[in-house]
Amino acid sequence: MSKKISLRNRFIQTILKVKAMTWLYDSHIHLSDPYYEYDLNHTIKGMENMNIKACCVSMDNITSKRTLELGRNSKLVLPFIGIHPERANDDLDLMINLISENQQHISGIGEIGLDPTYVKSNEDNNRQIFLFESLLSLAEKFQKPISIHSRKSLDEIFSIITSYDIKHMLLHWFDGSKKQLQKAMDMDFFVSYGPVLIYANDKQMLLSKTSEAKILVETDGPVKFSKCFEMKSGQISFIPSVVFCASKILGKSYDEMASLLEENSKSFLRI
Repeated sequence: MSKKISLRNRFIQTILKVKAMTWLYDSHIHLSDPYYEYDLNHTIKGMENMNIKACCVSMDNITSKRTLELGRNSKLVLPFIGIHPERANDDLDLMINLISENQQHISGIGEIGLDPTYVKSNEDNNRQIFLFESLLSLAEKFQKPISIHSRKSLDEIFSIITSYDIKHMLLHWFDGSKKQLQKAMDMDFFVSYGPVLIYANDKQMLLSKTSEAKILVETDGPVKFSKCFEMKSGQISFIPSVVFCASKILGKSYDEMASLLEENSKSFLRI
């Protein structure tokens, strides 16, 4: 028991030491989701205490407006607005106006992308593609980073992206093959890994084969996680554990991994 306490204390001391020097970034979390609404002040306070900033992504027009509000209220919240493929029937014109009117206040556009899970007809598929391409055009126009949902659609996304001049692209929650990962690296994508990294061998293998300059970390909260997380929804406080796991996989100290991720996050965000 005393050994476990000692290890825990050493881990906490390491985090506190790095805290004075380094900012961590959750590259993809839905803080505008109703799940976080009643405990948001506590979440923001935790971010302050742990030196963590969060790329707050959105699902639709409603959550995008909430995301903008969160960004105005805290400098730790980096607002990304857009329409998720699950909400492809949301008002695109309204979103185009929202992005255009707030382009100086947003950190990026997202969560956008493709997902056949939500396609029931050719019309649905065409709508998703039209939505994705429309928002890519805005990202290109305003030179904004994008956070991409790519479940079961990586190859199609690779094909579409070649038509746009966008330099800062994140494939969040990367779940492709080794071949697709290499394609992503060749096309200069960033890829992010979340709490699943701690207990999933396939994710650990993918991380080990990812260019170190293109690695980001995320929680994708409020998604729930099993194993050691006991089906709890993703919290900002999970980020140091993901960083710690990544450091062990890549043979780095926690300090080195945290510094690398800070540099990568700033590169993705163009800051």
